Amino acid sequence: MFYIGAGVRLQQEGNGVPVSAPSNLAHWRSLIYAAVQPGPPVPQEDLLLVRDDTGRLARRFEPPPGTVPRPGAVLVLLYPDGDDLRLPLTVRSDKLPSHRGEVSLPGGAIDPEDAGPEDAARRECYEELGVDPFSIEVWGLLSSFYIQPSNFQVTPVVGFTERMPVLRPNDAEVSSVLTVTARELLDPTLVIRERWNLRGIDVTVPFFAIGEHKVWGATAVVLSEFVARIRRAAAS
Repeated sequence: MFYIGAGVRLQQEGNGVPVSAPSNLAHWRSLIYAAVQPGPPVPQEDLLLVRDDTGRLARRFEPPPGTVPRPGAVLVLLYPDGDDLRLPLTVRSDKLPSHRGEVSLPGGAIDPEDAGPEDAARRECYEELGVDPFSIEVWGLLSSFYIQPSNFQVTPVVGFTERMPVLRPNDAEVSSVLTVTARELLDPTLVIRERWNLRGIDVTVPFFAIGEHKVWGATAVVLSEFVARIRRAAAS
């Protein structure tokens, strides 16, 4: 039994089993660290995935045959905020060639000089938000997946820094920054589903409603896996 201490009861979407979110920061840190260690894959039904009217996924998780994707990494950067852990999200600049105005995690391509996704994620966070890469401790990795529009195979990295970082957004890449706590992400009322028309196809789009922003697509996939892993660790 993983001890997480007394906390707020939250409803786990899907099976209705309530889990507890710790009110103590040390227990919160222990829970999330345990959640992002290697384990069974998270079922697709626990992820926020766009689907068409037949229930078919509107995205691929693997590249098409014969396609060689570019390796990339994104960073879920956690830092203490009272008795909670908070993470930053970036609103992509209108100066970028793709995904302008969308909410994303700090990240980008893995360069040849990077030792792997961990180094790339920390470097990209420094380039986008000015966070010292040497202050970030890597806790674990989430599931790698394919992003077809940009032909990236992305590995999400979960990291932690002991102090609230001073964020200095690079305006060439980031138009603004929003933040959310892990506790807020666990609240099922934050997840909204809407009917959209994407590239001429009617689909159901699930997203995290964070402030005035709809956090969907690849970023929602990463954050929903993060949430699902926390719930699984809390219920074990």
